Amino acid sequence: MRVMLITNPFATFTTAEGRDALANTLDSRYHVDVEHTTHRGHAGELGARAAAEGYDAVVVHGGDGSVNEAANGILGSPDSLSRPPSSLPALGVVPGGSANVFARALGIDRDPLTATAQLMAILDRGERRSISLGHTLNRWFLFNAGMGMDAIVVRRMEELRHKGKKATAGRYFRTTVSSFVKPSITPPTFTVEVPGRPAIDGVRFGFVSNTGPWTYFGTREIRTNPHTDFDHGLGIFAATSVSVARNVVLGARLLAGTEPRAHHLYRDDDVEWVRFTSPEPADVQMDGDYLGVYDKMEFGYRRAVLDVVAAQKAG
Repeated sequence: MRVMLITNPFATFTTAEGRDALANTLDSRYHVDVEHTTHRGHAGELGARAAAEGYDAVVVHGGDGSVNEAANGILGSPDSLSRPPSSLPALGVVPGGSANVFARALGIDRDPLTATAQLMAILDRGERRSISLGHTLNRWFLFNAGMGMDAIVVRRMEELRHKGKKATAGRYFRTTVSSFVKPSITPPTFTVEVPGRPAIDGVRFGFVSNTGPWTYFGTREIRTNPHTDFDHGLGIFAATSVSVARNVVLGARLLAGTEPRAHHLYRDDDVEWVRFTSPEPADVQMDGDYLGVYDKMEFGYRRAVLDVVAAQKAG
């Protein structure tokens, strides 16, 4: 079996010793080519090369951004997709970032050693799982994209990381709270459209998810769309208020794991498409990566488009 191991030496929780141990462990059983990313987009270039050269699997040791890049490289753009997933390398993940949402959603352990053992057992069985992915801006997203306040939080976190601050759960929490209470931070309103219902106007922040959970508070799962998963359509979570009082109640329900409900919230699961339209450019993020500002976003999905190195979903 031919495996490309892509490691991000700049990921939050990777070390040189850990990367070497992972490479040696995989190389003891498979033919492994190790590639270290050196610049933004490099994991995508390597994923595309792995697909072109017929690798059996691509294993990414890094954060969700590197995994997203590798997946986009393996598949190519949604507009040009032509190969079935069985003819492409399967994508595996050994967590190395701060959140590792995609790996956790697939049932991959957060500990790199345990995750490596899991992946090797699945590779030895020749097992693959086909999952659906969302797409927008002619790019694939693995678990979530959003416009408004959540994208502002991602932008502010990236600014902090560029200043040398680590992306810890506590820092995410503090940045989220301060974004809601700072008078100077006022995300523009936008309109959300989904099939079969009137447009939802005055939205202040909205998430389109491909699975759940797509975010965590430490080890606690936050399920904005409890019935959205990799085997069905998109989930939509759109709020028309950034009021601290109203969102504290909603946040408490999310933390408690109860069904998220609020008068200012629209939520649905398994929708075919979602459209965001803003009268002025608004912040946008995809899989926790800040993309910039846009005034229109259209989201779709493709069923069973990517094979992953993960156990089949129970049931």
